[in-house]
Amino acid sequence: MVRAGVVKHPVEWPFSGYNEIMEPRQRYGLIDFDGLRELFNFGSIPELANAYRGWIEDSMKEGRYSRDGKWTASIAVGKKEFVERVKERLGAKAQGREVRAAAGAYVLNDPEAPYTANLGGVKMTF
Repeated sequence: MVRAGVVKHPVEWPFSGYNEIMEPRQRYGLIDFDGLRELFNFGSIPELANAYRGWIEDSMKEGRYSRDGKWTASIAVGKKEFVERVKERLGAKAQGREVRAAAGAYVLNDPEAPYTANLGGVKMTF
């Protein structure tokens, strides 16, 4: 929402992952903190949160607000075993989705479909 101009800092958006990383939920958390900590090779969750805060601050100071599709367009991101487990739990909903490597991690994405599939093969003219 920072990129969209809705808020000036991720802490202002209550639904962002930033807030969950800064103050992990005790129940019903959405982030696999142990997996994330291992992925980035941190010894503790507070150490990870501190580094994340620094990365966000540096990005904002430098005006880097680019979108990383690995994190924003994936159903699951992480170690191969984790992503495969998510796919398995999705059951039939995961049909057509495949686990693939992406920049040091694995992702599970929706299958890409051509626009014509949604339009029934009809070409739109304006």
